[in-house]
Amino acid sequence: MWSSYVDTIIRSYKNGWAYFEKLVTNPFPDEGVNMFYLLIVASLVIWGLEIVIPWRKKQKVFRKDFWLDAFYMFFNFYFFSLLIYGALSNVVIKALKSLLAPLGYEGGHLIDFSELHWGLQLFVFFIIADFVQWLVHVMLHRVPFLWKFHKVHHSVKEMGFAAHLRYHFFETFVYQSAKYLTLVMLFGFSLENAFIVYVSTVVIGHLNHANLDWSYGPLKYIFNNPKMHIWHHAKDLPENHPHGMNFGITLSCWDYIFGTAYVPRSGRDIELGFPNDESYPEGFIGQVIEPFKPEKQ
Repeated sequence: MWSSYVDTIIRSYKNGWAYFEKLVTNPFPDEGVNMFYLLIVASLVIWGLEIVIPWRKKQKVFRKDFWLDAFYMFFNFYFFSLLIYGALSNVVIKALKSLLAPLGYEGGHLIDFSELHWGLQLFVFFIIADFVQWLVHVMLHRVPFLWKFHKVHHSVKEMGFAAHLRYHFFETFVYQSAKYLTLVMLFGFSLENAFIVYVSTVVIGHLNHANLDWSYGPLKYIFNNPKMHIWHHAKDLPENHPHGMNFGITLSCWDYIFGTAYVPRSGRDIELGFPNDESYPEGFIGQVIEPFKPEKQ
């Protein structure tokens, strides 16, 4: 049995590495869009907007920790996701299916959306995926064990587009596990087939963290935006939101529906971080290790 899991890891790693090489060496594939260069282009466009029409005009183009966030962006988005998480997740899925087999689970799903028009399927996928991610984000703030890892993302002191992907790699397991259990096992969606949703989530995530004076007018009650998300990173939290606020990923409507929306005024110059973050590690290795350290008494 164990040999099959080892084979799965090796095969997944090889496939992930081959896919990564293909992304780097083939910018214009015959089919689909190259995610490697799409991320670069989207990042450069949004960074250009930050330079031309910055919200915080005194913030430097190469702001504090710019290069650290750029490293996180490529590490989390490509290296870890393709080469490490991909291999381990395939093993977990294989083991999960084996455990559920005695209960009658044969790899199907409980709710079938296959009869819906593909556009409606995509819309349902987007809504469910965004709500699941909103709920996971809330848990990252409310569950002490998870908050230790999420602190990495909140260690950002100056906001910019690349801060979007500064997060501990452990969060990948949390988010992807939740999405797999709901979207794949419950609703039967294929994560690979939701490319447009994935791309829009990345681009909007970049915009939410960008140094831009945008709120989208009346659409701010539907879509997350930089002027709302800056308050999510506020160091000082209001008494009525002790665990944080504005947890939306792409959609802001969940926060308005569940009472976690908070935009009292312009957050342009508020202090970012979390309480007692002065001693928090500032480098990649230190931030990766920090959540695993025992709590100081």
